[in-house]
Amino acid sequence: MPLNSFQREDGDGFVVCLGGHRHWGRFGAAGLLLTDPERGVLLQRRAWWTHHGSTWALPGGALRSGETPWQAATREAEEETAIPAHAVRPIASSVVDHGNWSYTTVLATVRHTVSERVTNAESEELRWVAPEQVVDFPLHKDFAKAWPELHDQLGRELVLVVDGANVVGTRPDGWWRDRAGAAAGLRDRLAGLVRAGVPGEEFDMDGAWSWWPRVVLVVEGQARHVEPTEQVEVVSAPRDGDSAIVEAVRALRADRPDDHVAVVTADRALRGRVTTEGASILGPATLLNRLDAV
Repeated sequence: MPLNSFQREDGDGFVVCLGGHRHWGRFGAAGLLLTDPERGVLLQRRAWWTHHGSTWALPGGALRSGETPWQAATREAEEETAIPAHAVRPIASSVVDHGNWSYTTVLATVRHTVSERVTNAESEELRWVAPEQVVDFPLHKDFAKAWPELHDQLGRELVLVVDGANVVGTRPDGWWRDRAGAAAGLRDRLAGLVRAGVPGEEFDMDGAWSWWPRVVLVVEGQARHVEPTEQVEVVSAPRDGDSAIVEAVRALRADRPDDHVAVVTADRALRGRVTTEGASILGPATLLNRLDAV
């Protein structure tokens, strides 16, 4: 929304939730918790006249009808900070559900250096703050309540390491006639998963969270020449796929030890090996069912 412009949208308005509290957003609301590894997290000081004015929280606002929380959070952030949606990458989201009203915090990171500025009357100031210093600010009460859990997940990603041969071989759809084509098809479907995100509850994680995963597809044999895409990393096993998967998990854990790393495979021996490396396990059916839904 431009400075001093107050065009009313269909999501604007207050809702009294089932707990008797008054919240902004007829269809719920969303905020963007944006992280820059060099500068910290972006906080917004709300204008004095707004709901809970002069407190610090996140850029965000009411969802419009038919809008996803990610769309709302990035749209509002762009309207309030001039940071465009294409400059940020979503990592996870957390929902606080009040029954007939919910608030979604979208955790994201910058794709490159961004320049922020106050662009409408709802903000008084924007500031990058080191995560450990956030509690020193006079925070919006709901953001203050949510911050400890948000802080715990800050910068952590869900990484899916996919045993390509094992997953492709789960369904008897003729994959053996063109193993490389089947692996490329799986890669392309995984790209859709990266864009759409996954519910935590379906992937043995906290049901209040959803994730836009990082995907590493491990291929072998006749599928070794499958190329990576912007959304899906591809590891071509020089020998056996199992060893390449173990090595990939080991490297991921060493590089980013706080990430959630899950290996998708039904191979019992491989499951034991990657569990020792600190990864969790998902069955191919869990992944394929989510791909079907996407």
